[in-house]
Amino acid sequence: MGRTINRLTALRAQKLRAPGMYPDGAGLYLQVTGDGSGKSWLFRFSLCNRSREMGLGPVTKVSLAEARGKATEYHKLIDAGIDPIEWRKQQRAQAALAQTGSITFSEAAKLHIASHRKGLRNIKYATQYGTTIATYVEPILGKLLVRDVGTALVMRVLEPIWLTKPETANKLRGRIERILDWAKVQGYRSGENPARWKGHLDHLLPALAKIKTERHHAAMPFAEIPSFMRELRQQHGATSRALEFLVLTGARSGEVLKAQTGEINREALVWTIPAEHTKTNRRTAHPALQAQLRT
Repeated sequence: MGRTINRLTALRAQKLRAPGMYPDGAGLYLQVTGDGSGKSWLFRFSLCNRSREMGLGPVTKVSLAEARGKATEYHKLIDAGIDPIEWRKQQRAQAALAQTGSITFSEAAKLHIASHRKGLRNIKYATQYGTTIATYVEPILGKLLVRDVGTALVMRVLEPIWLTKPETANKLRGRIERILDWAKVQGYRSGENPARWKGHLDHLLPALAKIKTERHHAAMPFAEIPSFMRELRQQHGATSRALEFLVLTGARSGEVLKAQTGEINREALVWTIPAEHTKTNRRTAHPALQAQLRT
Protein backbone atom coordinates (compact mmCIF):
# COMPACT_ATOMS: atom_id res chain seq x y z
CA MET A 1 0.00 0.00 0.00
CA GLY A 2 1.46 3.38 -1.05
CA ARG A 3 2.28 6.16 1.35
CA THR A 4 -0.29 8.95 1.78
CA ILE A 5 2.21 11.47 3.22
CA ASN A 6 5.86 12.34 2.53
CA ARG A 7 5.61 10.93 -0.98
CA LEU A 8 8.28 13.19 -2.44
CA THR A 9 11.98 13.37 -1.78
CA ALA A 10 14.23 16.41 -2.10
CA LEU A 11 16.09 14.74 -4.96
CA ARG A 12 12.91 13.89 -6.89
CA ALA A 13 11.64 17.43 -6.41
CA GLN A 14 14.82 18.73 -8.05
CA LYS A 15 14.63 16.29 -10.98
CA LEU A 16 10.93 16.66 -11.89
CA ARG A 17 10.51 18.59 -15.16
CA ALA A 18 7.08 17.72 -16.58
CA PRO A 19 4.47 20.42 -15.80
CA GLY A 20 1.89 19.32 -13.27
CA MET A 21 0.91 19.02 -9.62
CA TYR A 22 2.82 16.43 -7.60
CA PRO A 23 1.32 15.54 -4.18
CA ASP A 24 3.50 15.08 -1.14
CA GLY A 25 0.47 14.40 1.08
CA ALA A 26 -1.50 16.28 3.76
CA GLY A 27 -2.43 18.97 1.24
CA LEU A 28 1.13 19.79 0.18
CA TYR A 29 1.91 19.82 -3.57
CA LEU A 30 4.90 20.55 -5.76
CA GLN A 31 3.74 22.69 -8.69
CA VAL A 32 5.87 22.50 -11.84
CA THR A 33 5.19 25.00 -14.63
CA GLY A 34 6.63 25.98 -18.01
CA ASP A 35 9.68 24.05 -19.14
CA GLY A 36 10.15 22.59 -15.68
CA SER A 37 12.27 25.42 -14.32
CA GLY A 38 9.34 26.98 -12.46
CA LYS A 39 8.77 24.99 -9.28
CA SER A 40 6.94 26.07 -6.17
CA TRP A 41 5.14 24.61 -3.16
CA LEU A 42 1.36 24.81 -2.88
CA PHE A 43 -0.82 24.05 0.14
CA ARG A 44 -4.44 23.08 -0.47
CA PHE A 45 -7.03 22.92 2.30
CA SER A 46 -10.74 23.15 3.02
CA LEU A 47 -12.33 25.36 5.69
CA CYS A 48 -16.06 25.87 6.25
CA ASN A 49 -16.83 23.80 3.15
CA ARG A 50 -14.70 26.14 1.04
CA SER A 51 -11.63 24.90 -0.85
CA ARG A 52 -8.61 27.22 -0.79
CA GLU A 53 -4.95 27.10 -1.72
CA MET A 54 -1.91 29.15 -0.79
CA GLY A 55 1.61 29.36 -2.14
CA LEU A 56 4.45 28.49 0.22
CA GLY A 57 7.32 29.74 -1.92
CA PRO A 58 9.61 28.53 -4.73
CA VAL A 59 11.73 25.40 -4.38
CA THR A 60 14.86 27.55 -4.71
CA LYS A 61 14.01 29.35 -1.45
CA VAL A 62 11.88 26.84 0.47
CA SER A 63 13.12 23.30 1.00
CA LEU A 64 10.86 20.25 1.11
CA ALA A 65 11.35 20.01 4.88
CA GLU A 66 10.42 23.69 5.33
CA ALA A 67 7.33 23.28 3.15
CA ARG A 68 6.23 20.29 5.22
CA GLY A 69 6.79 22.29 8.40
CA LYS A 70 4.61 25.11 7.12
CA ALA A 71 1.87 22.66 6.07
CA THR A 72 1.91 21.12 9.56
CA GLU A 73 1.67 24.59 11.16
CA TYR A 74 -1.26 25.54 8.94
CA HIS A 75 -3.10 22.30 9.70
CA LYS A 76 -3.02 23.26 13.38
CA LEU A 77 -4.58 26.61 12.54
CA ILE A 78 -7.29 24.92 10.47
CA ASP A 79 -8.07 22.56 13.34
CA ALA A 80 -8.62 25.67 15.49
CA GLY A 81 -10.98 27.14 12.88
CA ILE A 82 -8.47 29.75 11.66
CA ASP A 83 -7.94 30.46 7.96
CA PRO A 84 -4.15 30.20 7.43
CA ILE A 85 -4.27 32.62 4.49
CA GLU A 86 -5.88 35.35 6.59
CA TRP A 87 -3.60 34.50 9.51
CA ARG A 88 -0.50 34.89 7.33
CA LYS A 89 -1.74 38.23 5.99
CA GLN A 90 -2.23 39.49 9.53
CA GLN A 91 1.21 38.27 10.62
CA ARG A 92 2.90 39.99 7.68
CA ALA A 93 0.97 43.21 8.26
CA GLN A 94 1.87 43.29 11.94
CA ALA A 95 5.53 42.59 11.18
CA ALA A 96 5.63 45.43 8.65
CA LEU A 97 3.82 47.84 10.94
CA ALA A 98 6.00 47.00 13.92
CA GLN A 99 8.99 48.38 12.01
CA THR A 100 7.37 51.80 11.71
CA GLY A 101 6.71 52.20 15.44
CA SER A 102 3.08 53.20 14.89
CA ILE A 103 0.17 52.68 12.54
CA THR A 104 -2.72 54.73 11.22
CA PHE A 105 -6.16 54.58 12.79
CA SER A 106 -7.47 52.88 9.64
CA GLU A 107 -4.84 50.15 9.92
CA ALA A 108 -5.56 49.73 13.64
CA ALA A 109 -9.29 49.40 12.95
CA LYS A 110 -8.76 46.70 10.33
CA LEU A 111 -6.40 44.69 12.54
CA HIS A 112 -8.72 45.05 15.54
CA ILE A 113 -11.76 43.86 13.57
CA ALA A 114 -9.81 40.97 12.03
CA SER A 115 -8.57 39.78 15.42
CA HIS A 116 -12.06 39.93 16.96
CA ARG A 117 -14.15 38.78 13.99
CA LYS A 118 -14.90 35.37 15.50
CA GLY A 119 -16.18 37.06 18.66
CA LEU A 120 -18.66 39.25 16.80
CA ARG A 121 -22.22 37.91 16.88
CA ASN A 122 -22.69 37.20 13.19
CA ILE A 123 -21.55 38.17 9.70
CA LYS A 124 -24.11 40.98 9.45
CA TYR A 125 -22.95 42.53 12.74
CA ALA A 126 -19.29 42.19 11.76
CA THR A 127 -20.04 43.96 8.46
CA GLN A 128 -21.93 46.77 10.20
CA TYR A 129 -19.03 47.16 12.64
CA GLY A 130 -16.61 47.89 9.81
CA THR A 131 -19.08 49.93 7.78
CA THR A 132 -19.78 52.48 10.55
CA ILE A 133 -16.03 52.95 11.04
CA ALA A 134 -15.48 53.43 7.30
CA THR A 135 -18.40 55.85 6.95
CA TYR A 136 -18.02 58.12 9.97
CA VAL A 137 -14.49 57.70 11.33
CA GLU A 138 -12.03 57.08 8.51
CA PRO A 139 -12.70 60.37 6.67
CA ILE A 140 -11.47 62.19 9.79
CA LEU A 141 -9.12 59.81 11.60
CA GLY A 142 -8.25 57.20 8.98
CA LYS A 143 -4.89 58.55 7.80
CA LEU A 144 -3.75 59.85 11.18
CA LEU A 145 -1.37 57.85 13.34
CA VAL A 146 -3.40 56.08 16.00
CA ARG A 147 -1.08 57.47 18.69
CA ASP A 148 -2.09 61.03 17.71
CA VAL A 149 -5.86 60.56 18.14
CA GLY A 150 -7.06 62.78 20.98
CA THR A 151 -10.30 64.02 22.49
CA ALA A 152 -10.76 66.89 20.03
CA LEU A 153 -10.54 64.51 17.07
CA VAL A 154 -12.97 62.03 18.61
CA MET A 155 -15.39 64.91 19.19
CA ARG A 156 -15.08 65.89 15.51
CA VAL A 157 -16.38 62.43 14.64
CA LEU A 158 -19.18 62.25 17.19
CA GLU A 159 -20.59 65.77 17.47
CA PRO A 160 -22.16 65.96 13.96
CA ILE A 161 -24.28 62.84 14.59
CA TRP A 162 -24.67 62.77 18.37
CA LEU A 163 -28.04 64.56 18.32
CA THR A 164 -29.33 63.43 14.92
CA LYS A 165 -28.27 59.77 15.06
CA PRO A 166 -27.79 59.05 18.76
CA GLU A 167 -28.04 55.26 18.46
CA THR A 168 -25.37 55.11 15.75
CA ALA A 169 -23.20 57.68 17.50
CA ASN A 170 -23.23 55.79 20.78
CA LYS A 171 -22.27 52.50 19.10
CA LEU A 172 -19.57 54.31 17.15
CA ARG A 173 -18.08 55.82 20.31
CA GLY A 174 -17.82 52.34 21.83
CA ARG A 175 -16.13 50.97 18.73
CA ILE A 176 -13.60 53.80 18.64
CA GLU A 177 -12.88 53.18 22.32
CA ARG A 178 -12.26 49.47 21.73
CA ILE A 179 -9.99 50.14 18.74
CA LEU A 180 -7.91 52.62 20.75
CA ASP A 181 -7.73 50.22 23.70
CA TRP A 182 -6.49 47.52 21.30
CA ALA A 183 -3.86 49.91 19.90
CA LYS A 184 -2.64 50.73 23.41
CA VAL A 185 -2.25 47.07 24.37
CA GLN A 186 -0.38 46.48 21.09
CA GLY A 187 2.02 49.29 21.96
CA TYR A 188 0.92 51.72 19.24
CA ARG A 189 -0.27 54.44 21.63
CA SER A 190 -0.18 55.38 25.30
CA GLY A 191 -2.16 57.46 27.77
CA GLU A 192 -5.88 57.63 28.50
CA ASN A 193 -8.50 56.61 25.97
CA PRO A 194 -10.06 59.80 24.50
CA ALA A 195 -13.24 57.91 23.52
CA ARG A 196 -13.99 56.79 27.09
CA TRP A 197 -17.47 57.83 28.22
CA LYS A 198 -17.52 57.75 32.02
CA GLY A 199 -15.52 60.54 33.55
CA HIS A 200 -14.52 61.94 30.16
CA LEU A 201 -16.89 62.35 27.19
CA ASP A 202 -19.88 62.41 29.55
CA HIS A 203 -18.69 65.92 30.49
CA LEU A 204 -18.75 67.02 26.84
CA LEU A 205 -21.80 65.30 25.34
CA PRO A 206 -25.38 64.89 26.60
CA ALA A 207 -26.34 61.43 27.81
CA LEU A 208 -28.08 59.23 25.27
CA ALA A 209 -31.07 58.75 27.58
CA LYS A 210 -31.75 62.50 27.49
CA ILE A 211 -31.80 62.85 23.71
CA LYS A 212 -33.04 59.50 22.45
CA THR A 213 -36.74 59.29 21.73
CA GLU A 214 -37.94 55.73 21.25
CA ARG A 215 -40.73 55.20 18.77
CA HIS A 216 -42.27 51.76 19.07
CA HIS A 217 -44.70 50.28 16.60
CA ALA A 218 -48.27 50.62 17.80
CA ALA A 219 -49.57 47.42 19.40
CA MET A 220 -52.70 45.76 18.08
CA PRO A 221 -55.66 46.25 20.46
CA PHE A 222 -56.14 43.08 22.49
CA ALA A 223 -59.79 42.76 21.45
CA GLU A 224 -58.78 42.53 17.78
CA ILE A 225 -56.29 39.68 18.20
CA PRO A 226 -58.80 36.76 18.00
CA SER A 227 -60.21 37.92 14.67
CA PHE A 228 -56.70 38.63 13.34
CA MET A 229 -55.53 35.13 14.26
CA ARG A 230 -58.59 33.51 12.67
CA GLU A 231 -57.95 35.40 9.45
CA LEU A 232 -54.24 34.56 9.58
CA ARG A 233 -54.94 30.82 9.93
CA GLN A 234 -57.06 30.90 6.79
CA GLN A 235 -54.04 32.07 4.79
CA HIS A 236 -51.69 29.49 3.29
CA GLY A 237 -47.94 29.55 2.99
CA ALA A 238 -44.82 29.53 5.15
CA THR A 239 -44.98 33.26 5.83
CA SER A 240 -48.41 33.01 7.45
CA ARG A 241 -47.34 30.05 9.59
CA ALA A 242 -44.15 31.84 10.65
CA LEU A 243 -46.12 34.93 11.68
CA GLU A 244 -48.59 32.79 13.63
CA PHE A 245 -45.74 31.02 15.42
CA LEU A 246 -44.13 34.39 16.21
CA VAL A 247 -47.35 35.75 17.71
CA LEU A 248 -47.92 32.68 19.85
CA THR A 249 -44.35 32.45 21.16
CA GLY A 250 -43.41 36.14 21.34
CA ALA A 251 -40.01 35.24 19.87
CA ARG A 252 -37.83 37.43 17.66
CA SER A 253 -38.38 37.22 13.92
CA GLY A 254 -34.83 35.96 13.29
CA GLU A 255 -35.30 33.12 15.78
CA VAL A 256 -38.55 32.09 14.12
CA LEU A 257 -37.25 32.25 10.54
CA LYS A 258 -34.18 30.15 11.42
CA ALA A 259 -36.09 27.62 13.54
CA GLN A 260 -35.76 23.91 12.75
CA THR A 261 -38.22 21.16 13.71
CA GLY A 262 -35.46 19.40 15.64
CA GLU A 263 -35.33 22.33 18.08
CA ILE A 264 -38.85 21.59 19.35
CA ASN A 265 -39.51 18.89 21.93
CA ARG A 266 -43.21 18.07 21.55
CA GLU A 267 -43.27 15.89 24.64
CA ALA A 268 -41.79 18.52 26.95
CA LEU A 269 -43.51 21.30 24.96
CA VAL A 270 -40.27 23.30 24.87
CA TRP A 271 -38.56 25.06 21.99
CA THR A 272 -34.77 25.21 22.52
CA ILE A 273 -33.27 28.03 20.47
CA PRO A 274 -29.56 27.59 19.53
CA ALA A 275 -27.18 30.28 20.76
CA GLU A 276 -26.23 31.33 17.21
CA HIS A 277 -29.88 32.23 16.49
CA THR A 278 -30.33 34.54 19.51
CA LYS A 279 -29.43 38.18 19.92
CA THR A 280 -27.66 37.47 23.22
CA ASN A 281 -25.73 34.54 21.71
CA ARG A 282 -27.06 32.26 24.47
CA ARG A 283 -28.89 28.98 24.10
CA THR A 284 -32.46 29.54 25.25
CA ALA A 285 -35.15 27.09 26.35
CA HIS A 286 -38.36 28.76 25.22
CA PRO A 287 -41.64 27.72 26.91
CA ALA A 288 -43.50 27.68 23.59
CA LEU A 289 -47.28 27.63 23.84
CA GLN A 290 -48.87 24.21 24.13
CA ALA A 291 -51.62 25.11 21.71
CA GLN A 292 -49.06 25.88 19.00
CA LEU A 293 -46.98 22.73 19.53
CA ARG A 294 -50.02 20.47 19.48
CA THR A 295 -51.24 21.70 16.10
